[in-house]
Amino acid sequence: MPIKLPKDAEHQFNYNSIQQDKLTAGLMLVPALFLLFVFLCIPLVVSVGVSLTDERLISPNSARFVGLENYKKLLGLQIIEVNRFNRESGSEADEFVYKDKRYSKLRNLVRNNAELLGYSELSRFTVWDKSWVIVARDVLFIRSFLNTCKFVLMVVPIQVLLALALALALRRNFIGSGIIKLLFFTPVVTSMVVVCVVWSLMLHQQEGLINQVIASLWPLYDAIDWLNDPAWSLFAIAAMSAWQGVGVQMLILLAGLQAIPNSLYEAASLDGASRWSQFLHITLPGLRHTLIFVVLSTTIFAFALFVQVDVLTQGGPQDSTSTVLFYAIEKGFRQQQIAYGSTVCILYFVVILTLSLIQKKLLGYEK
Repeated sequence: MPIKLPKDAEHQFNYNSIQQDKLTAGLMLVPALFLLFVFLCIPLVVSVGVSLTDERLISPNSARFVGLENYKKLLGLQIIEVNRFNRESGSEADEFVYKDKRYSKLRNLVRNNAELLGYSELSRFTVWDKSWVIVARDVLFIRSFLNTCKFVLMVVPIQVLLALALALALRRNFIGSGIIKLLFFTPVVTSMVVVCVVWSLMLHQQEGLINQVIASLWPLYDAIDWLNDPAWSLFAIAAMSAWQGVGVQMLILLAGLQAIPNSLYEAASLDGASRWSQFLHITLPGLRHTLIFVVLSTTIFAFALFVQVDVLTQGGPQDSTSTVLFYAIEKGFRQQQIAYGSTVCILYFVVILTLSLIQKKLLGYEK
């Protein structure tokens, strides 16, 4: 006959058991937390400290504290009004307006205003018949950040939509479906350097497979120099990156599809719902949680673009493929400006942290 404990004793036993489990879990977390502290927290604190100095990797001079000067240089932007006027000769010319003063040339404006020293033209735009010029202290960093954003906007939709299409096509097992999944996942576990070398051969202007295939389908096609044309180089890297990483998103979406009960599709079919209607009202709502995770995780990985640029274009042509991480490594190690490179990394960390918090917020809301 089992011994029945009093309620107070049973409650005390359960409490002690829970406390013991918590202690065991805490002890098991200690090694992981220690490694995170050593390899994440300490380097982050050191990077923040270094970013507040002018330290160089190899320099005979000792580092000086400069405060937020590196951050001001990175984020320094000004918008200046540009007026068009007709000269006596009849030709048009620009006139730059800053603090109610007018200058015939942008460099004269910069030289005569101490707060604008070191600024260079980034771009021009027109709004409601008014022209403006954007000047920046570090034009290359701003271009690198914009290139990174362009890459994200290109690769995320391509990769997510392709992964969704593959997941839907491979949802039901059929002869050869396992081989197809393996083929699409193989590039994920292949070294990115190897992938880049193979794609550099495929993207060659004269002998590349891609141009030859397009030329065979379209005889009037003028071969594109994919990696040396500023208009196409970033897109070529985005297409390669989407192809290389689509296997991971495909498997995640496949897992999400398998969590949707088949009874919902059977009931919809009995009610006469079309395949498209089932996709809109069953598949997409059922994948909402998974799609949010896939989109945001792909975005975070896309912001980490470096290897493809370093192997294929080295930031060119004309800085059209320079990215935030490539710029940080270029400044921090190759140009030995370790403090400035650390500043770029801190700003990159802030962007990734913001995206991670958004992901946590959205997934928590869905739950």
